[in-house]
Amino acid sequence: MTLFRRTAAVWLFLALCWACVPKQPGGDTTATPFLDSLSQQTFSFFWETANAENGQLPDRWPSESFSSIAATGFGLSTYLVGVERGYITRVQAAERTLRTLRFLQHLPKGEAAQGVAGHKGFFYHFLDMKTGLRFQQVELSTIDTGLLMAGVLSAQAYFDGSDTTEVHIRALADTLYRAVEWDWAMQDKKVMSMGWHPERGFIDATWRGYNEGMILYILALGSPTHTISSESWKAWTDTYQWTKYQGQEFVNFGPLFGHQYSHLYIDFRGIQDAYMREKGIDYFENSRRATYANRAYCVNNAAAFVGYDKNIWGLTACDGPGNEGKQNPNVAFQGYHARGASQFYLQDDGTIAPTAAGGSLAFAPEICIPALKHMKRRFGVKVYDRYGFKDAFNLSIVYENGTTGWFDKDYLGIDQGPIVLQLENYRSELLWKVMKKSPYIRAGLKKAGFAGGWLDEK
Repeated sequence: MTLFRRTAAVWLFLALCWACVPKQPGGDTTATPFLDSLSQQTFSFFWETANAENGQLPDRWPSESFSSIAATGFGLSTYLVGVERGYITRVQAAERTLRTLRFLQHLPKGEAAQGVAGHKGFFYHFLDMKTGLRFQQVELSTIDTGLLMAGVLSAQAYFDGSDTTEVHIRALADTLYRAVEWDWAMQDKKVMSMGWHPERGFIDATWRGYNEGMILYILALGSPTHTISSESWKAWTDTYQWTKYQGQEFVNFGPLFGHQYSHLYIDFRGIQDAYMREKGIDYFENSRRATYANRAYCVNNAAAFVGYDKNIWGLTACDGPGNEGKQNPNVAFQGYHARGASQFYLQDDGTIAPTAAGGSLAFAPEICIPALKHMKRRFGVKVYDRYGFKDAFNLSIVYENGTTGWFDKDYLGIDQGPIVLQLENYRSELLWKVMKKSPYIRAGLKKAGFAGGWLDEK
């Protein structure tokens, strides 16, 4: 069934797509000031906590931290938001971007275990904030490199000017992206490894759908230098788990970040691969349904955690209380953990992450904005301070002195990014418009079998 065949199913699909187009806040007159402050404060996390000399972003703040390459990728994209919103000038953003890309390009690389930042174009998951070298024995991460490269390509597409700085940005971005040997990470298989250690080789785990790895495959498929077979996309979709959960039918994945990360950069509205053509929806609609299902699970609150309601919800990967407070024998309170709810995955210890709603803002603003506003209003500086929302909170924690509620002290870069970027996609479609100009993104989508909508436009 082609996209434009005049059948009832197609007209229903188009109606769904139109209904899901992000709109500016309407009747809620308090929404715009709130979104303005949320955007600027969350952007400031990236602008102010980065190492000004090399552009590397910390994994977390204010706790002392190594650099996260995924957070650095998000940071490169938030600078574009900063320019468009007037938080910084284009010159400031270009200078910071160029400094970041130069640092990444000039870092030593190779198969040695120490004294390098990456190998075969990939970067290690965490780097030293000052030197940029591998932190301890972390893995050479395929997905985190993918998120870094998404940020790199967003900078390449945005900085299209003729001045020396912007010309150099585009050239360095091209060099960094073309250097990634995605085909090497496939190991002659149809699916990509999650990573590699110089001490013991490739990680056994591979990227199978559905999760945040969608952007990874699209980047690999679009590479002009180290591309992978189009069969990898079918291998990816063959492992999808489509089922009904909390009243929604969709490709299930528990933590909401898996439904968000790829959508920060790619506008999936109205474009479909073979899998979604068969289902009659697109990936944007899939993420909308996942967001509603996540919220419904929290509202139903079968485990009776404290505080869950229609405006306090959101399960995703985030910090947690760990062993703080009195321990409940019926609940295993986790530290950093991938929390989530789906038919085939349930990890919940009462910990709510504002980024769950923030990163889904473009899919379902009608439930995400009220939730974010409510959390800020109810908990104040415990959850919302200098850089917007802190990472997480858990109202079920009880301390020895009788006080209740655990609130994180840290902001996490990989959770701040989805908030500010999806907020901007909701308001202006900035990142989506920018990435539509990238020939690599277009090539990757087409090789994966996507068609329709903006992808068919010249």
